[in-house]
Amino acid sequence: MQRARRVPGWILGLLAASLAAQLAWHAALPAARQAKEGLPPAPRAAVLRLASFGENAAAARLVMLYLQSFEMRGLDYGRLVGWLRAAAALDPLSAYPLFAAARVFAETPDPMASRVALEFVYEEFTRDPDRRWPWLAHAALLAKHRLKDLPLARRYAAAIDRQTRSSDVPLWAKQMEIFILEDMNELEAARIMLGGLLERGEIRDPNELRFLQQRLKELDQRVKSGVK
Repeated sequence: MQRARRVPGWILGLLAASLAAQLAWHAALPAARQAKEGLPPAPRAAVLRLASFGENAAAARLVMLYLQSFEMRGLDYGRLVGWLRAAAALDPLSAYPLFAAARVFAETPDPMASRVALEFVYEEFTRDPDRRWPWLAHAALLAKHRLKDLPLARRYAAAIDRQTRSSDVPLWAKQMEIFILEDMNELEAARIMLGGLLERGEIRDPNELRFLQQRLKELDQRVKSGVK
């Protein structure tokens, strides 16, 4: 910050104008030309902060608009994540980068690219679990249903259960790992986790409590009978 203060204001203004002009120009390019040129490497977040002249939230939104001007097909997801990470660092309170990663870029037909986007969501979740859990919950669902990768889905679901602390995080999100374990035929582990959840007395809704008690009873029966 001290170095930035020593830079004359007119230079910072030029940097800000240059950044805005460059991103706007690229966003306005025809799709064919963008595909040919490709997404450039992301600048460091510190450089973007300097160029934004204190308007970090506006710069983050500009970065996201720039990214959405590219077609997903053939997009370099390594570079994409670099830009998403920079946008998230510019405006940590914005959900836009994680939303785009989970609901737009991760839903590509390319499974490897999808995994790159989902891992970005996971990494950013760990920086602020109580606010960013919805995007990791969506990532868990994508891993389960689109990628058919139950261990990955469990990893994301377990992170929500273990790393969130806010009472605003709904129980269904914290219960995701239990049902993924059941899908993996890890019935004993699912039974233990569900039993522990019920014993903690955290469930207040009578209907939800009855539902989970019935699921625990069914799991008990399946474990005892050896049914998968």
